[in-house]
Amino acid sequence: MSELDGMEALSEEDAYRRMLRIRRFEERTLELKQAEQIPGSVHLCVGQEAIPVGACSTLVDGDVVTATYRGHGWALEFGVPMNELFAEMMGRESSINGGRAGSPYLSAARHGFVGENSIVAGGLPIALGCAMAFWQLEERFVSMVSVGDGALNQGAAHEALNFAAAFALPLVVVLENNQYSEMTPWREMVAVDRLVDRAAAYGMPGTQVDGNDPFTVRAAVLAAVDRARLGGGPSLIECTTERLVGHYSGDAQAYRPKGEIASAQEREPLVSLRNRAFRGAADDHLRRIHREVEDEVDASVKSAFAMATPNVASVMEHVYA
Repeated sequence: MSELDGMEALSEEDAYRRMLRIRRFEERTLELKQAEQIPGSVHLCVGQEAIPVGACSTLVDGDVVTATYRGHGWALEFGVPMNELFAEMMGRESSINGGRAGSPYLSAARHGFVGENSIVAGGLPIALGCAMAFWQLEERFVSMVSVGDGALNQGAAHEALNFAAAFALPLVVVLENNQYSEMTPWREMVAVDRLVDRAAAYGMPGTQVDGNDPFTVRAAVLAAVDRARLGGGPSLIECTTERLVGHYSGDAQAYRPKGEIASAQEREPLVSLRNRAFRGAADDHLRRIHREVEDEVDASVKSAFAMATPNVASVMEHVYA
């Protein structure tokens, strides 16, 4: 059997629908947050949808994904049901974490989604552990982890990347460079011109791609996944993109130059693919896709609202005493 049996194909329509699905999920999440239906902190990936869509299309059953706290898109792409994601963030009795994890800490092991992590670079050592398990068990699966640009300045990132390279572990690191480490431009924090150039110091290949193009992302990540699956060790793929929303749901973004977001909106993933693959926003086929996605989001929110709230008596379950 081919190592790639089960790998998902990705057409232009598939890619657009999947990115739109993430976009509308995130936009509805913000609406629910503003309506006080979602407690806690919320970090959205609006503008970054092409990265999880392209990257996850290279994986097969048995592979695992670890994400940052901006990980809703990664969870959706790796098969976590939309209604359960809404329910988890709303503090309902979801099948994910029973309403305990909320937006930035959710995990869904049954779907291979190891989880999000609200600690910058905190997901890297976890993903490294998964890669080490595959290596020790001699299983040809891959551990993929998304990190932000600020994560590469954390000690945990250096240790994990060095360890993965030293032992040729099947780890694929997808760097989502959205230009800001929270509220600070990444270029003000480092002396290199490209973050991906750091890969050479660890002895692993590094590639920089347009993170607004799901097919460019897919091609680069697929090469890294193939390499990892065949025992070639880890890789670092830097996907350059732009965040179209604040760092978190209450971020006023006063630190961003005037006109920056409007400029980014002209080349964001959905606009770019729509202009290339469809005949403008008025296309009937495109309208049908939008309607179908909107129906799914509406049904998922309705389903989430119908789920019960957790029993307060269970609050100490799954907690170390």
